[in-house]
Amino acid sequence: MNSPDLWNPPEVQYCFALVNNSCPKKERSVLTVVTLYMIMTSVIVMTMLGNMVVIISIAHFKQLHSPTNLLILSMATTDFLLSCVVMPFSMIRSIESCWYFGDLFCKVHSCCDIMLCTTSIFHLCFISVDRYYAVCDPLHYVTKITISVIEVFLLVSWSIPIFFAFGLVFPELNIIGAEDFVAAVDCTGLCVLIFNKLWGVLASFIAFFLPGTVMVGIYIHIFTIARKHAKQIGIGPKMKQAGSESKMKTTSKKESKATKTLSIVMGVFVLCWLPFFVLTITDPFINFSAPEDLYNIFLWLGYFNSTFNPIIYGMFYPWFRRALRMLVTGMIFRPDSSTLSLFSSHP
Repeated sequence: MNSPDLWNPPEVQYCFALVNNSCPKKERSVLTVVTLYMIMTSVIVMTMLGNMVVIISIAHFKQLHSPTNLLILSMATTDFLLSCVVMPFSMIRSIESCWYFGDLFCKVHSCCDIMLCTTSIFHLCFISVDRYYAVCDPLHYVTKITISVIEVFLLVSWSIPIFFAFGLVFPELNIIGAEDFVAAVDCTGLCVLIFNKLWGVLASFIAFFLPGTVMVGIYIHIFTIARKHAKQIGIGPKMKQAGSESKMKTTSKKESKATKTLSIVMGVFVLCWLPFFVLTITDPFINFSAPEDLYNIFLWLGYFNSTFNPIIYGMFYPWFRRALRMLVTGMIFRPDSSTLSLFSSHP
């Protein structure tokens, strides 16, 4: 008979059994918990190792010390820090539905989460600016995109997200007007970043939609210009010397490939983070009724972006594969390894 089960439901488990007002723990089967931990741990390890290869490669090999690669180095550092500082704690919170690390670290974790994710898209925005000058104004690229300019890009990419994240979360500007809801759901073991209607829109606009729109506009313009360049090379005067024409084609091919690769990086970022930011905007307007599991799915879809970037480099950048091979084989420990060539002699 099923009646005993109806009258005696399973006992509710709490995050802190001996603490008053403890949050209830979401019930999951052991198989589900083990599977989720295996998947998320694999993602975290892949993110750490992949971005570490990018960091070591660009920092070690002198041939890779270019303005564009310095931006990529900084972005890889952002993704690496995300995998170390944010993702492990988010994994435990997502699976256990409990926060075991205290209220202060909850705020620090939320700030780091916002800061690093915003920093990533700021980097991508500046990378699109770099690609714009490389493709659309190649003659003045070296004079316009200098190390000093890159330093300004990096300063903006890091400083604004830091002030934005810590200035929003610690003064609790994000929950003004939503205090009643926060008080109703508050319990020991809860660490959820709640945005009111105003900051749900503003934060998403600042961190995602504004720079994302700028990037899409820039890349559309870049592709238009690159296509014109390709047509001009194809129908250029037949009297050109073979060597000069070949050099132009090689340069055009390299720029086109680099731009296409970085466009894919940007596209993956948009696809990964768009659902999360749409949910962030809409949730306050539907009285915060979005399911917790849906929030976690969209959040981890965004985190996956940091895992995908090194994979994209590995697929499209031969220098990345050669650098990885040197790391795995130990060639990087040779005294002269920093001056080794990572580029093939042929296009």
